[in-house]
Parts: sequence; C-alpha cells; structure tokens
Amino acid sequence: MRKIVLFLGVVLSTFGTAGSGVAGDTIKVGFVDTYTGPATTFTNDVLDGFKMAAEKINAKGGVLGKKITWVIRDDKFKPDVGLTMAKELILKENVDLLVGTINSATALAVSDLCKKEKVPFLVTFSKSDKITGEKGHRYVFGMNENTEMAGRATAKALAKKPFVKYWIAGDDYEYGHAIANGVFDHLKTLNPKVRLLGQSWWKVGETDFTPYITQILAAKPDFVIVATGGGGMVNFQKAAQSTGFNKRVPFYQHAAIDLSTLGPQGQNAPEGVYGTTNYLFYYPDTKENKAFVEEFRKAYGRYPKSGALYGYMTAEFIAKSFEKARKIDREKFIDALEGLTLPSPVGRMEMRACDHQVTLPMFFGVTMKSAQYDFLIAGDVVSFPGKDYMPSCAEIAKARAK
Repeated sequence: MRKIVLFLGVVLSTFGTAGSGVAGDTIKVGFVDTYTGPATTFTNDVLDGFKMAAEKINAKGGVLGKKITWVIRDDKFKPDVGLTMAKELILKENVDLLVGTINSATALAVSDLCKKEKVPFLVTFSKSDKITGEKGHRYVFGMNENTEMAGRATAKALAKKPFVKYWIAGDDYEYGHAIANGVFDHLKTLNPKVRLLGQSWWKVGETDFTPYITQILAAKPDFVIVATGGGGMVNFQKAAQSTGFNKRVPFYQHAAIDLSTLGPQGQNAPEGVYGTTNYLFYYPDTKENKAFVEEFRKAYGRYPKSGALYGYMTAEFIAKSFEKARKIDREKFIDALEGLTLPSPVGRMEMRACDHQVTLPMFFGVTMKSAQYDFLIAGDVVSFPGKDYMPSCAEIAKARAK
C-alpha cells in the first residue's frame, strides 16, 4: 500500500510540475496561428524569425541549459479552432508559453484563456489595441504594433501635410474601423483644421472597388484613409493602379509600404501610396539591420518582412527573460519580462511594464520604384520612436479601469 501511495505521489508531482510549465529539459513554446491561406504571407515570417533566433540560442547552449522547442497548431483563421488548439497546447502538450496569432478575435479569446490558466501569451501579429489596452492583463504581451499605435504615428505624420479634406474608406470589420478611427481621431487633435467629407465601407474580400473609387473622386477629397487589411491591401492597390486612382488623389494604408504588400505585386504596385510599418529590410541602413537581413536570407532565401522581426524578437525576449528570472517559472518569467530592454535590428526595444506592450519604431513613407529591386519600396521615410507616439501608461490605466 505504501508503494502505491509513493507511486501516486510521484505521478501527481510530475503532472503538477508539467502543468506549471517547469518540467523537462526544454522550454516548450506553443504556436497557435494561421498557417493556411493568404495570412501565411505574414505568419510564416513570424515563425521563421522565431526559429532563426531560437536555433541560434540553442546552438549556444540554450537557456539555463534548456533548449527552446516549439509545437505548431493551425487555427485556419477561425477563433473557435484557435481557442481549441490553445487549450490542447496548454492542457495536453504542457507548453510553457503560448505565441500567436494574426486573428484578433482569436488572440482575445486565447488571452482570456491564458489569464484563467495563468500561462504567458505573447501576441505576434494581431492588431487589436484591446489586447494590451482595455483588455490587457498580467499574462498577455504585445510583440507587434496595434491599431492605436499605427493610428497615432500616422496622425503625427499627416498633421504635417497640407491635406484638409479627408475621406475614409475600408473593410467593414473591426480592424478597418479601428485603424481608420485611430488615424483620424488623433489627426483632428493635432490639426483641428481637417474635416471628414464622408466614408465608404465594403465587405471584407471585396474585389470590385470601381463604385467606391467613383464615389470618392466625386467628393474631391485632398486625401483618403484606406483602412484595408490582409488580402484587401493588395486588392485595393491593384484597383488604384488600374484606375489611376493613386495619381488623382493621395491615399494611406497601414502596411502599404510593407514588403508583404509590395513584394507580390512586383513593379505593378501603385506609386505615391503612403503607408506605415515597423520593419523595412533596407531601413535603417545600420550594421545591425544588415546583419539581420543577411542572416534571414541565408536561412530562408528571401528578404525578411515585418513578421520576421516580431518572431525573432519574441524568441530573444523569451530567452533573456528566463535568464533574468534564473528559473523556468511562468510567474518569474513575467516579472523578468516586465521592463526588459533588448537590442534589435531597428534599435533598442523595451517591454513596457505598465501594459506589456513592446516599444517599436514606426516608419512612415511613400511607395516608389527602385532600380535596385524588382518591387516597389518606401521613399521619404520618417521614423517615429515608440516613446513619441505610443499611448501613455496613464491612458492605458484609464482604458482598463473602464
């Protein structure tokens, strides 16, 4: 009987340790993200950037003598599937941490789960500002920019332009409205002279933009905020190019200058489109960024997109946080990650303790052709450091209090 009790004690102890994410010879990271369909143009770079950094860390002996490993689950861009996959990774795979996802609804659902299960969740591409804003908590971290950040940075750039009469157009879903409001609401504060002539909203996946372009041109705005995401980015740019829209009125899209948007179009992308992104492989022209690009191209045979930066830095923050904690423990990991600063290809990054949002530079530029590449790049790039445009800690606290 005594042997049975001792055996059960060992079993229960083993399961308890695994459940708290501190067992074994590895640090096990669970990825829940979209790995089928159009979203892979973003998510594959996140995963590849993470793998590149993790493999380099492992080659040097790992973290506290443990290697970083990863388990991948495809949520097929469906929140219910993503939540199921996250539960499986936590309860069956016993991962130490979760990483993902590009779908904001999925990210918010998984965030709630991780809060309940007390598992750190590092969000790598979802754009909802609610994730680290009003719905933020101890167990969720933002590793990329969100709509509020993009909106504020863009407003700072546009406030210095001569445009007064604006029009808003975009995909009729949360992201579209959030990015449009994020830009124009802050723009009104910075430049009270601007006014909104009207708005056009179309269903997600729309490919015929002719009626909307006709409506916009008839209103004669000085500038258009085009709030598209995912595949809508390229679809609208193709419509702008074919109709000459970009030559008649300047417009903005978040990620319009990102390689994810411009690369697939080659030389056929429209010139003169304003956009923002956190990463450009050719800017800044520093030894750190050049080294990152060279390493990524050597590993995968292509230029890194913004997702590669997010994934790479996620692995770096994970490793350094556990090293700082001196123990593979979730709660100590969180304490160590709060306020941690690390060098990156685009400058030093800090994980703010007040909202668990990483500070990223925002690059604002305009599409232009280049003799060096077979796709368009960004010209006239202006850089905004995170501290100059991100919501203050007081604003985050107020949003969460509501």
